[in-house]
Amino acid sequence: MLRTLQVALELAAVGLLALACGEGVTSPRSGPIAEWPVYGGDPGGQQWSPLTEIGPENVSALEPAWTFHTGDVSAGDEDGRNKTAFQATPIVVEDRLFFCSPLNRVFALDPATGEALWTYDPEVAPTGHWLRTCRGVAFVRTAAEGACAARVFTGTMDARLIALDAQTGLPCADFGVNGNIDLRAGVGVEASDEYAVTSPPTVIGDVVVVGSQVSDGQRVDAPSGVVRGFDVHNGALRWAFDPAAPGTPPKPAAPDGTLQYHAGTPNAWSILAADPARGLVFLPTGNPSPDFFGGARAGSDHFGSAVVALDAATGAVRWHFQTVHHDLWDYDVAAQPTLLDFTTEAGVVPALLQATKMGHLFLLDRTSGVPVFPVEERPVPASTLPDEQAAPTQPFPTHLEGLLPEHLGPEQAWGLFPWERNACAAQIDALDHGGLFVPPSLRGTLQSPGVAGGVNWGGVAVDPETGVAVLNVNRMPNVERVVPRDEADAVVVERPRSTLFPQRGTPYAHFQSVLVSDLGVPCTAPPWGTLLALELETGEVRWEVPFGSTRGLAPFPFWFEWGLPSMGGPIVTASGLVFIGAAMDDALRAYDLDTGDLLWKATLPAGGQATPLTYRLAGGRQFVVIAAGGHGTLGTTLGDSLVAFALPEAGEATRTPPGLEASRPAGARTRPAGVQKP
Repeated sequence: MLRTLQVALELAAVGLLALACGEGVTSPRSGPIAEWPVYGGDPGGQQWSPLTEIGPENVSALEPAWTFHTGDVSAGDEDGRNKTAFQATPIVVEDRLFFCSPLNRVFALDPATGEALWTYDPEVAPTGHWLRTCRGVAFVRTAAEGACAARVFTGTMDARLIALDAQTGLPCADFGVNGNIDLRAGVGVEASDEYAVTSPPTVIGDVVVVGSQVSDGQRVDAPSGVVRGFDVHNGALRWAFDPAAPGTPPKPAAPDGTLQYHAGTPNAWSILAADPARGLVFLPTGNPSPDFFGGARAGSDHFGSAVVALDAATGAVRWHFQTVHHDLWDYDVAAQPTLLDFTTEAGVVPALLQATKMGHLFLLDRTSGVPVFPVEERPVPASTLPDEQAAPTQPFPTHLEGLLPEHLGPEQAWGLFPWERNACAAQIDALDHGGLFVPPSLRGTLQSPGVAGGVNWGGVAVDPETGVAVLNVNRMPNVERVVPRDEADAVVVERPRSTLFPQRGTPYAHFQSVLVSDLGVPCTAPPWGTLLALELETGEVRWEVPFGSTRGLAPFPFWFEWGLPSMGGPIVTASGLVFIGAAMDDALRAYDLDTGDLLWKATLPAGGQATPLTYRLAGGRQFVVIAAGGHGTLGTTLGDSLVAFALPEAGEATRTPPGLEASRPAGARTRPAGVQKP
């Protein structure tokens, strides 16, 4: 009742202001104020905002408010640089907006105008790493006074953790060595392009926690996936979680006393989540090295492709839950864990929702890791390789059923023309297929979904007021083929988006490609990407829509809303909106959370392969901001723009895009029993 009254009052205020100005819908400058202080909006990564100034009734009036250019973009064909991907989600805290560019420069902007306040360049040299990116930074306000009382933390492609003064952008001299900590110490790095930090550090209490990204499929003794916690004040190492199997003796320290960590262990490359009240930090982990052959992993699977809960003060393992056993598919846990409070018959459960590349959603008690609803261990196919032992079963959630078809055979082949469909069917028939978890083979395996997901690092947005989770899902399969070592040198990688992973130290290299026809069209029927809303209480899909248009990507007349692969995630607002970029068509969209109706769409100057954010500061407008810089390997338009949208100021003419009329079903937003606001 109170929520309905609040919405009615907000709608009335918007209408009265529009009549007074005589210029259509303008910014009402009303409602709550809110920053966006951490990557996911809050430490638990709900990607939700309490803001209501922009709602379904006026979102069609959104227009660009300011644009900032970083100057940091590369197509990989100049100055020895490699391709860039602008995947950053800025944070807004203490009236400043902070973010990092793909070349690891850190910027502080005025969040109302987009004007630069300072820039810091860590001078990261070009590397041979497959992609240059930086997804975000972290902030902490310490109890100290003076310089570096407030600090911005960033990780770099050359594996440094850096602390900067939030006011000036200068390195904090009391942190590590002149503001820098070398994260390569003890991890066994042989090549600079194998080990990097691509996601934001996580601050919990007086500890800053940082994981790492380790290049896929290179060798058995890949750099360690150690996760470390450092003192936010001086950079002293508080703890190190070395994810070898329990009972594995620690490695001896180096002669100079430097701690050493086990090679080839699972890493945590994506975004961590934190529960400050319980002193827990949650790691989404990758699989051990190498990715597609597990016969030489020597027991390092224990923490692989899992959610691991650590004591944030000590690094001790509280619990872990494995989403894939003995992962042979690169089904690492890419999405940030999402924390929420969930009501069951037994009471309120502090829960963790984990989305996966397989399209599975696991709801766990975040204090224990025990599933809130039963998880079944189901038999899966065995490996056909004599020196591989695939796991006999895999975990399947029962409450939140899989979001993707579990079987893809020749009968599901698709093509624009009959001959193309037949050729795709022949491709599939020549591969091992049979659903999820068919192990890679010499013949070749159809992997559906492919390594991009399902759900990737864009994660899940949860509205705690309605108990609805929103997520974008990729539906593109891969071809995976094991290559005997003596044949690997003869493999020619001809098709775009195909890769040969050397997997040195094993009997096999590994070939991977996207399942497409000779015309480059996916061999499976559209949609190739969807956006959906899920009722967490019932486990039912509220709505699902194709996400992304082929317009501008395919020749006319093949311009359809067929849904496209995406990178980046959604956010939701208390007014009932979903904002998301992510798809390959260089657009930012707003959907109605209740119905899935598209309410607004803006063309971006480049690909929006990032998760947006929204904020409103005291006395100001609500802004929606997204990094529009594209993704070098996904093939979207490259650029260097950070773009902010807002409602027009009072007195400005409204420029409503034609054909996008806002609508709002009466009485649609109610809170279910299953989910409570944290």
